[in-house]
Amino acid sequence: MSVSTVLVLASIGVASLFCQWLAWRVRMPAILFLLAGGLAAGPMLGWLQPEPLFGDLLFPLISLAVAVILFEGSLTLKYREIKGHGRMVRNLIPVGSIVTALIGTLAAKWILDVSWAVALLFGAISIVTGPTVIAPLLRSVRPKQNLANILRWEGIIIDPVGALLAVLVFEAIISWGQGNVFWHSVYIFGKTVMVGLVLGAVAGWLNGVALRKHLLPQYLHNAGTLTFMLGVYALSNELAHESGLLTVTVMGIWMANMKMVPIDDILEFKESLSVLLISALFIILAARVDFGAIAELGWGLVAVLAILMLVARPLSIMLAAIGTKLNWREKLFLSWVAPRGIVAAAVSALFAFQLQNQGYEDAGALVPLVFMLIIATVTLQSLTARPIARVLGVAEPAAFGFLILGANSGARAIAQALQKNEIPVVLTDTNWENVRQARMDGLKVYFGNPTSEHAATHLDLTGIGKLLVISPYKQLNSLATYHFLDWFGANSVYSLSEGEQDQKASHQTAEKIQQTRGLFNGLSYPKLASLVSRGYSVKTTQLSESFTYEDFMARHDGEARVLFVINDKEKIHPVMKGEEVEPDTDWQLISLVPPRPDRDRKAGEESSQTRSGKA
Repeated sequence: MSVSTVLVLASIGVASLFCQWLAWRVRMPAILFLLAGGLAAGPMLGWLQPEPLFGDLLFPLISLAVAVILFEGSLTLKYREIKGHGRMVRNLIPVGSIVTALIGTLAAKWILDVSWAVALLFGAISIVTGPTVIAPLLRSVRPKQNLANILRWEGIIIDPVGALLAVLVFEAIISWGQGNVFWHSVYIFGKTVMVGLVLGAVAGWLNGVALRKHLLPQYLHNAGTLTFMLGVYALSNELAHESGLLTVTVMGIWMANMKMVPIDDILEFKESLSVLLISALFIILAARVDFGAIAELGWGLVAVLAILMLVARPLSIMLAAIGTKLNWREKLFLSWVAPRGIVAAAVSALFAFQLQNQGYEDAGALVPLVFMLIIATVTLQSLTARPIARVLGVAEPAAFGFLILGANSGARAIAQALQKNEIPVVLTDTNWENVRQARMDGLKVYFGNPTSEHAATHLDLTGIGKLLVISPYKQLNSLATYHFLDWFGANSVYSLSEGEQDQKASHQTAEKIQQTRGLFNGLSYPKLASLVSRGYSVKTTQLSESFTYEDFMARHDGEARVLFVINDKEKIHPVMKGEEVEPDTDWQLISLVPPRPDRDRKAGEESSQTRSGKA
């Protein structure tokens, strides 16, 4: 029975969404499930056949999708972030890229006996890891904070850098193939690079100015930028053959480093685009993989993958770590973790297609090589990284820190008290003034929506295992509660009561959210904000036999509100509605207490927050 084209196209979208959902549920990189879905639908079942389905549109669709991926990745490449993450990250980008590309090229050439063009492209593509595969792995493994930061920022930076290197290598190969003599090939390559650099910079500047000066209405920022980028990509290819990928990469880098250009919304727009376009793209790409081509590579394929994972990566780490304070255990862990991601898969499929059109008969080996590298690294490292981290002693202990949704004055006071007790804490808020004040108070804070894909990559949750919702944004509160209930677990998400509205049927929320309510013994956000504005402060109190809980309450005329208790095992627990506070004499209390004259302060109490309004 023949299947309609509409049904096949719709099924690709449904399958991509299911793969994304499954990856979210099991906390593994989505690319693994997308590739598996494509392999099952294509070469295994024969249900999806991209060439007959899309015809002559297949290559343009792939090239446009790759342009979107590279543009989005380059928007994250900010020069200040390269400078601000230590010597190891700065060393690892150039050193790791050169070592991996060189070893990958030589291994593919000598072991698999492919052409130099295919070997060079494979070496360039093999350096790309990417945040889409690193972030889920780090959340599962939870290595020490310094290691997590190194891997996270390597993935963010190497994504566009590796893609740019692959594009330049490809342009050199194509330029050389078009010239009968050396200088003509150099001319073609130079023209391609010049068009890419100049047109990309001009386009990035023009688009940045349009966004900064609000020459486009807000609702056209995302669509306008995407459309303009695709138009520039097509124009660049007309001016110089296959220069478009370099152009859009330079365009994204230029916009990322312009001042006062609002690109956060554009990056968030990519979340929906990735589900609809990029996810479907990888199912289509995987459906084109030929198992026969993989079999033809034989044991040489295994040897090349082993060399990249067991020789190239460790050598890159050892050379990059010269002059750093990393110990051998940390270096060994970094040497094992380098999963390849989305950019590698997309770029390899596109370049293989184009090389075949240029007459390179062995170009078909590029796709199975890269896809098997992705599958091997993502699968093996996702399954083994956590046990290896534990054996090496580089895994974080139980995550007992707090992510606080809200950076208002009350949330900042609570965060400072927690931080003073050496409890990890990160605040997040969409209000820039709150974020600015939190940074001035020396608190770690993320500016943006904590449930966004940008947060999944950039929000550092090392040591964080609980959520406190202390925010007036009701819609975001509910969204974050749902998100982190699945992430941290049902007993690790706490939110303030909504006061009298909780009792009204018209304001009732889902039962799942209601179960998280009642933080700080039923304190509501308006009540908390009111108390802080009246001079209430957050204090840490050490109880003892001479200063009991009853003494503490009496000293504050029963007006103190206990927020957290820290028991004799140094475990912290937020007080929920209906819980009886019965601390032992050696416990600590973190409480919201009314203002007192300085002369009434006791040695057993230590202020962790000055009155509201002071920086």
